[in-house]
Amino acid sequence: MKLARRRMLHLTASALALPALSAPALADDFPSRRITVIVPFAAGALNDLVARIFAKAMEPSLGQPVIVENVTGADGSIGQTRAARATPDGYTLLVGSWNTQVANPLIYKLGYDPAQAFEPAVMLPGSPMALIAKNSLPDNLADFIAYLKANPGKASLGTAGPGSPPDMLARLFGKNGDTRFNLVAYRGAAPAMQDVIGGQIDATFITVAPALPHIVANSVKAYGVTSRKRLAQAPNIPTMEEAGLRDFFFLYWAGLFAPRGTPEPVIKKINAAAVGALADPELRRKLEAQCFEIPSPEQLTPQALGSFVQSQDDEWWPIIKAAGIKPE
Repeated sequence: MKLARRRMLHLTASALALPALSAPALADDFPSRRITVIVPFAAGALNDLVARIFAKAMEPSLGQPVIVENVTGADGSIGQTRAARATPDGYTLLVGSWNTQVANPLIYKLGYDPAQAFEPAVMLPGSPMALIAKNSLPDNLADFIAYLKANPGKASLGTAGPGSPPDMLARLFGKNGDTRFNLVAYRGAAPAMQDVIGGQIDATFITVAPALPHIVANSVKAYGVTSRKRLAQAPNIPTMEEAGLRDFFFLYWAGLFAPRGTPEPVIKKINAAAVGALADPELRRKLEAQCFEIPSPEQLTPQALGSFVQSQDDEWWPIIKAAGIKPE
């Protein structure tokens, strides 16, 4: 139901120890100094990769340096909170994602609703995920599900921690496939993938780009991708729906957000710089080569990002609440 999230939390940005939210008098001069983009995950993570690509590409339009700062911990909520408490003047931005904007309010005691604490600026490219498994397992998804049913509770799927996309997709996979297995939490998706390659665990969900070299090298099996159509970079991998699980779609998306109260002219300048960067054919080729899905023009407005996050709340909050996930 629309706006269910807003009614459930009854929290606003006023719950934060925020600075005064009056519009800076010099908004028209923005930017006059460097801009910091907070990535709430470690260097090398998907959010970090897309942030660094865009930070560099936005500098010519903005006329100031755009630096990336990694602030990690609690599945992104520490960096997210720092960004929410920053002065709303456009000089501190957040690369938010499914974790920070959708899952974290239900899993962590943030003290605020991210939907009220941030202004959406622009959607950034996202990535589908792939279900990969160790080589000793069956060759296709249907046979893997049959194997799991024949061995309930014996197999293990790696995750990037409670409430992370690999964790939620694994739970959804178990529910939709009517199977039982153990979830093994890692500090990130990369170590989980390495343990799949090494045979220590059976499978994991991971974004496509880091997994693709290992799939091509036959170090792991790929059962499917969570996109709606096959990827040009990996045409031999079926979608999860083609492989047998209907409506099993997921995009690990990212967006650029500013603290609530950031003046609209500043938001417009940030949006224009990102949209302008996406017009560069070389940038688009770089993103597509790494299996990113590029937003369509109509998805690139601040309003479109806000509506998209709301739709993600509506889709995923019942699933997250039903899972009863607790932070570790």
